[in-house]
Amino acid sequence: MANLKEVRTRIASVSSTQQITSAMKMVSAAKFRRAQNAIMGMRPYAAMLNEIISDIDVEDGVQTPYHEVRSAQSVLLVVVTSNKGLCGAFNSNVIKEALSRKEHYESKGCKLLKMITIGKRCTEFFSKQKELVAASYDDVLDNPDFDSIADISEAIMRSFCNKEYDRVEIVYNQFKNSLTQILSAEQFLPVVPKAVVDSGVKSRNDYIYEPDKERILQEMIPLTLRSQFYRVILDSLAAEHGARMTAMQKATDNATELLKELRLSYNKARQAAITNEIIEIVSGSEALKG
Repeated sequence: MANLKEVRTRIASVSSTQQITSAMKMVSAAKFRRAQNAIMGMRPYAAMLNEIISDIDVEDGVQTPYHEVRSAQSVLLVVVTSNKGLCGAFNSNVIKEALSRKEHYESKGCKLLKMITIGKRCTEFFSKQKELVAASYDDVLDNPDFDSIADISEAIMRSFCNKEYDRVEIVYNQFKNSLTQILSAEQFLPVVPKAVVDSGVKSRNDYIYEPDKERILQEMIPLTLRSQFYRVILDSLAAEHGARMTAMQKATDNATELLKELRLSYNKARQAAITNEIIEIVSGSEALKG
């Protein structure tokens, strides 16, 4: 059994860790509420944009450069993680999925594969592979305003229109609730209209187009793509804070259980030490009498 000094040292260490994890959980909870409000406010707007776009029939020849489907000879993967750790498997899951998508395209004969990393965790991991990372935008996670994120999406859209890349995918964690994150790999470009994907009714609404479908599509597709990219970043941030809050709660609970065990061990060791002292005193007294 460990001596009293060692147990006291461990109790102090675990207690200090418990205070830190509890404080981090409260900080993450505050950030999580803000991030949750942001993504919940963004989703209806993004969903309505997608619904309007899906109701515009593109089978009649109305196309934009963002709809052009090409053989995936050059692929861009946008990988979104966090800038900080201590959030469980949040970052490792995204990195594993990005590696899986990379291997998939390489097995399909992809000649060029590049990555754009958003988040220091994936930037540090993939920067070790020579010439894989085309660009990194870690700072946007510290202040996720629409304009700076829209600039990134516009650069990606220009690269696609200039035929630098034939396909663009985004790998990230989609927010569901504080306990659950959905690992997602979404195709960002080319745009695949739902009217082509879904069979049956192509249009759910009766729209009056002014001036015409083509002009509307040319204006709304870039807006929809920028909104979609912004929604992805907000999704990832909300999922990150939820994962960190859950991880810190589990760490605090584990520290509480460990403290109980250590205090029980300390009390047993202290009781044994007191018992030994009493035995020594009694034995000494009996020896003197003899």
